[in-house]
Amino acid sequence: MAQLRYTPLSNPNFLTRNPNLPSQIPRFLSTPLNSYTLSLSLRASSNLTGIETLPAETDLAGGNGNNGIGHGYGGNGGNDGSDSDESSNGGDSNDGSPPLDFGILGFFINGWRSRVSADPQFPFKVLMEELVGVSSCVLGDMASRPNFGLNELDFVFSTLIVGSILNFVLMYLLAPTASLSSSTLPAIFSNCPKSHMFEPGAYGFFDRFGTFVYKGIVFAAVGFAAGLVGTAISNGLLKLRKKMDPNFESPNKAPPTILNALTWAVHMGLSSNFRYQTLNGVEFLLAKALPPLGFKTLVVVLRALNNVLGGVSFVMLARLTGSQKSVAIAAEAGSLEAEKVKLLEGNQDLQNSQSHCMEFCL
Repeated sequence: MAQLRYTPLSNPNFLTRNPNLPSQIPRFLSTPLNSYTLSLSLRASSNLTGIETLPAETDLAGGNGNNGIGHGYGGNGGNDGSDSDESSNGGDSNDGSPPLDFGILGFFINGWRSRVSADPQFPFKVLMEELVGVSSCVLGDMASRPNFGLNELDFVFSTLIVGSILNFVLMYLLAPTASLSSSTLPAIFSNCPKSHMFEPGAYGFFDRFGTFVYKGIVFAAVGFAAGLVGTAISNGLLKLRKKMDPNFESPNKAPPTILNALTWAVHMGLSSNFRYQTLNGVEFLLAKALPPLGFKTLVVVLRALNNVLGGVSFVMLARLTGSQKSVAIAAEAGSLEAEKVKLLEGNQDLQNSQSHCMEFCL
């Protein structure tokens, strides 16, 4: 009504100065209707009067915002703002703060707000995963390398960077948000469990296997992206060190960026996905059998062991794909090959000398 007050219709002399208007005043102007009918009438008469009316989705009444209907802008608040369009894009949360519009940075900050609103412990969980999870992964990585990884610190450093990115991105993507629509999966996976394949519910085998496939695709995509970024950062830092110290020589050949990223994608899509599904199923069973304190303690141990196993399995896969070749191992293999050649040559010489001796005796 306040916006109608300042439209040309509020001027009593408007009709006399505008001959293009119909001869009779529209009936809705003299009828006390509610704001919704008024807005519909204004839009219906806009083609006749030539007056620019309000957009179709605007609520003239404004309201008190208790229902959070529409796009979440209603009157004085929006107590149920989690149903707004902004939250469906990882945006505005229920903390009452307006969404930020700074491109990718604003999208990330709005998504972070939405996740903290849904789970206040989310920052602590991220911190623990970065400290405990990445440390366990690096420990397993070093334990599976010669000399506890001291001869391959450049590879260990690459694993540290990629692992830090992976843990954060996966926790960010898998964390619950204040949005209702964010819990739905794509069309072909819409009937599958949302969290993991062992999630309680009346799901069939193919629905649960669909969750495994979907999570594998997500894990592989994140692994490939994190592998690209992490490998590029680690290789760039090694090149920078070589420029600053011309006498520095890396003990190992730098891993190829694309091949290393593909290795991370395979590792995340298969090994990490399988361990993620299995761990959630085991935790579901343990939650029923153990008291809360025992359950939490065992979960910490299991997740630490899971990260150690992840570090070991990645090193094995990297050796298999050739993305991380150790100079020490290659030199050792070369020396073994040289020893083998020498032994074969010595054996051949021995046979030749024996044949010459027999000919001389005869």
